[in-house]
Amino acid sequence: MDDLDQTLLSALRHNARIPVSSLAALTGASRATIAARIERLVANGTITAFTIRTGHETREAGVRAIVMIEVLGKLADKVADQLRGLPQVRALHSTNGKWDFIAELEDRDLVSFDETLRRIRLIDGINVTETNILLKTRKASF
Repeated sequence: MDDLDQTLLSALRHNARIPVSSLAALTGASRATIAARIERLVANGTITAFTIRTGHETREAGVRAIVMIEVLGKLADKVADQLRGLPQVRALHSTNGKWDFIAELEDRDLVSFDETLRRIRLIDGINVTETNILLKTRKASF
């Protein structure tokens, strides 16, 4: 990826609906070049989707949290499969260091959130969890 690709990705992260003509004006490249670059980024899997975020979606979530998870032995794949099956798990990241996974959770209220945490802690192979409730998003990168 070169500087043009990086600039395109940055602009599209900020506004996935930005017109090709605006991207061309932003970068100084032709519309045909921009269209070809975007097509290539989609074809090679760098861009997997174009989407929007609304403030409404963020406000609807009653409880959002990050759960750090330590897994016993070689059960990481089994644990990951079960975590991915929970609709409250919005994202699941494998990590290095003390925690094997970090799960981003979203639930409608504290009672439901408590039940989700209980279900996570009962998954065979999970040894320790640490949960942090997210209070306010001060910057989102996407």
